[in-house]
Amino acid sequence: MIVDVKARIGAFSVQRRSRKGMSMQIDLNSDLGEGVGDDAAMLDIVSSANVACGFHAGDPRGLLATLHEAAARGVAVGAHVSYPDRSGFGRRAMDVAPDDLTADVIYQIGALQALARAAGTRVSYVKPHGALYNTTAEDVRQGDAVIAGVLGADPGLVLMGLAGASILGRARAAGLRVVAEAFADRAYTPEGALISRSKPGAVLHDPDIIAARMLRLAREGVLEAEDGSLLRLGADSICVHGDSPGAVAIAARLRAALEAGGVAIAPFAP
Repeated sequence: MIVDVKARIGAFSVQRRSRKGMSMQIDLNSDLGEGVGDDAAMLDIVSSANVACGFHAGDPRGLLATLHEAAARGVAVGAHVSYPDRSGFGRRAMDVAPDDLTADVIYQIGALQALARAAGTRVSYVKPHGALYNTTAEDVRQGDAVIAGVLGADPGLVLMGLAGASILGRARAAGLRVVAEAFADRAYTPEGALISRSKPGAVLHDPDIIAARMLRLAREGVLEAEDGSLLRLGADSICVHGDSPGAVAIAARLRAALEAGGVAIAPFAP
């Protein structure tokens, strides 16, 4: 049985075509600017970079360097907004009041926009990080606060979120363009949610297995869940976490597999 996760609700869509001569295309993104991975190497592979904004990781000098590297390679830049949680790397859930969360999002986007301009590039989308990403996927109160923050900072920005998450529909209804995302190195529940990092097997490490899973997703729109069932997942971007062990090798293997399988890598946003 294939569970259908209705995620294709944004303005962007992966070009999956079966007719001869027509191409397939998908975005490949990674979380960068966190000071824990090889940003330069990853920027040679991905088409979009989710750059930290200082709330969970990163410092102005390091972020500016990452943005310069992204600009030099023509990689699209997104603001990776977070809870104010540097000690927990943004992976601890926090009960932030909606007005405070909206202001936090505006503040983070604005800071990264200024650094991006100095680096000769621009912020074209927003992706919540860690616990904020997971909470706002379905939590209306905090999700709407993030949406308000994006609209307040720049209504022309795209909001990236988990494929199938309700925040994408609400963001689109509020006037934002949205893009649905899948995770290359994370395991999924049969319902289409990410397995908690606290559970064994939540994070995948084998580059060949990851590449095969994502090639099938890009070509067929299908992903195997933890129990072996199949999810029909509409995703326009694939994420490889930049802080995962072997992240660069995983991303390189994934890109090679996608391109060998006839899937072009390109940013969803300029």
